Amino acid sequence: MAKLVIIDGNAILHRAFHAIPPLTTKYGRPINAVYGLVSMFLRVVQDLKPDAITVAFDEKEPTFRHKALETYQAQRPKMADELSSQFDEAKDFFKAVKVSVYSKPGFEADDVIGTITFQATSWEEVVIITGDRDILQLVDDKKGIRLYMPMVGLSNAKFFGEKETVERMRVNPKQIPDYKALVGDASDNYPGVAGIGPVTAEKLLKSYKTLDEIYAHLSDIEPNVRQKLESQKSDAELYHKLATIVRNVPIKIDFPQMKKWKIDSPDVLNLFRKFGFKTLSERITKVGKKIDEEKQISLFK
Repeated sequence: MAKLVIIDGNAILHRAFHAIPPLTTKYGRPINAVYGLVSMFLRVVQDLKPDAITVAFDEKEPTFRHKALETYQAQRPKMADELSSQFDEAKDFFKAVKVSVYSKPGFEADDVIGTITFQATSWEEVVIITGDRDILQLVDDKKGIRLYMPMVGLSNAKFFGEKETVERMRVNPKQIPDYKALVGDASDNYPGVAGIGPVTAEKLLKSYKTLDEIYAHLSDIEPNVRQKLESQKSDAELYHKLATIVRNVPIKIDFPQMKKWKIDSPDVLNLFRKFGFKTLSERITKVGKKIDEEKQISLFK
């Protein structure tokens, strides 16, 4: 089965930074987030055995969401310098293992991932590695798209298909933007429709499926809820736009290149010496040999 793995670089680096105790290189540069990222990468290639791998990152520039809503994510604290300084090292690692990195100014990594999955029509299975629940809206059993999400720090990862998404979110993947438009998202700092809570939102979406259909059937909705929806329609539409992952970011995607990853190259070992990753150097060599052996065996099957 042809399997593509897409890594949410920002989400995994953030998790790693908070999960791994402080580490520095011999030059005094923070390196704990990269250490956690590499550890998870090795676990992913061992456990999932992907045919192709790629990674998406945010850019530093404001996105279209920040321009649409001035207060979007405004409550979030500035990223710690000890974390932001590790993004270059993380990208150096992916370059060393020949994993292609995608990003686009004006868009989030989520949008880049959404665009890659939308175009990945020839893959039998697409697995997104992330800790970001927003990406659950991309889950699609028919297209073989699932999330592999660390549940505690970087451990106890769990697969999310449509069934698991409904159990977690109380709505199906495609309804997540509609749900968030109604109830808001505190982490992204937009409130949703005032007076509409999770229970009411779930009830409305069970009856009418989408935000558009809710507004098309306002006359059928009880007066108290109808008034709230009517008076905040433009807000709800804006929040829906903010919550929806873009599937058409203008980037050129090279799927054949994603198959060329290789983890036991001299470039990787040289980089690990620079980082001070002695244990990971030994581990990546063992993993690389095992992967090469498995590939050779598969050629003769």
